[in-house]
Amino acid sequence: MTQKVAVLGTGKIGEALLSGMIRAGWAPADLLVTARRPERAEELRTRYGVTPVTNPEAAKTADTLILTVKPQDMGTLLDELAPHIPADRLVISGAAGIPTSFFEARLTTGTPVVRVMTNTPALVDEAMSVISAGSHATEAHLAHAEEIFGAVGKTLRVPESQQDACTALSGSGPAYFFYLVEAMTDAGILLGLPRDKAHELIVQSAIGAAVMLRDSGEHPVKLRENVTSPAGTTINAIRELENHGVRAALIAALEAARDRSRQLASGNNG
Repeated sequence: MTQKVAVLGTGKIGEALLSGMIRAGWAPADLLVTARRPERAEELRTRYGVTPVTNPEAAKTADTLILTVKPQDMGTLLDELAPHIPADRLVISGAAGIPTSFFEARLTTGTPVVRVMTNTPALVDEAMSVISAGSHATEAHLAHAEEIFGAVGKTLRVPESQQDACTALSGSGPAYFFYLVEAMTDAGILLGLPRDKAHELIVQSAIGAAVMLRDSGEHPVKLRENVTSPAGTTINAIRELENHGVRAALIAALEAARDRSRQLASGNNG
């Protein structure tokens, strides 16, 4: 792996990428980082052996630029980078809601752009990263993006028109599960369990259920039915979930997340 890769705006997700890439075989000497605060850049140098640079230096030096700043900061970053990025650089965006056309309009004509929506399980190498090609991105560019993000989890290619839906499902997805675990923990306390025991019961149940979903090949309805015996405890709980409109609430929540992703794409950051 001789290509130089730069991670610009290296926060938690950017650091997770760096760490995963090094474990996957990238040489730290081939990895560049930028950070808003000098002490953060030095921390990354000390921890991983990577090279801190300025944003223009990254644009001039790296073969691949991974932009991990917040969506509202992307325009400012591109203004800084655009004069320094040759058309043969691969630009990978990790910003929610921003289409590849936003980058292509601000960079040298022909610059390949790949859009990636990953999620916070990248921190534990269990990310779901969704990858889409811009107008000038080739199969080789997509494969390179898959190689990078595959270091921290799974990847999936989709048409860019599906990115907002994927952002709602998997980009924001971990938060929904955390929210559910929080609610179930509160229920466990209400039922008389200490918080630590309720938490352990729910987390292990969640891990077990996720592994079954991944490895069994069974439809989730079938797996649920296997737990739902006639006139038993589970079917009574399911009835209450349906009575309270939980399924409809989840659908509405994901539609709201998708709509917000579309708003970000249109430049509405309010």
